[in-house]
Amino acid sequence: MASRAQRRAQRRAQEARKAGTASSGGGGSQSVSGRAQARQAQVRPAQQQTRGQTGRREVQRGSFIRESIAELRKVEWPDQRQVTTGSVVVIIACAITGAYLWVNDLVWQRVVEAIL
Repeated sequence: MASRAQRRAQRRAQEARKAGTASSGGGGSQSVSGRAQARQAQVRPAQQQTRGQTGRREVQRGSFIRESIAELRKVEWPDQRQVTTGSVVVIIACAITGAYLWVNDLVWQRVVEAIL
């Protein structure tokens, strides 16, 4: 990425070129092409891979595995205390939900038997 001073220098050079082409009267298509190329360079940094004629990106083999390993290194893995606490919370939530459904089933069983 260019520094602020470099970008200012580029803008001044572009303005000087514009002033030079405006005074000469010709070469308008060349300045448009130059602006288009400059804009494309801003939009598509050099770090990005360019697309081929088919529109596919040229990807190196094995990049998925390398990226997966890099992402797994970023993961903050829980310690034993956090795993135990989480497991207890899940077991208690399952017990409460199971008890609610069991009581609900007993109530609706009697209601359905009374109707039939």
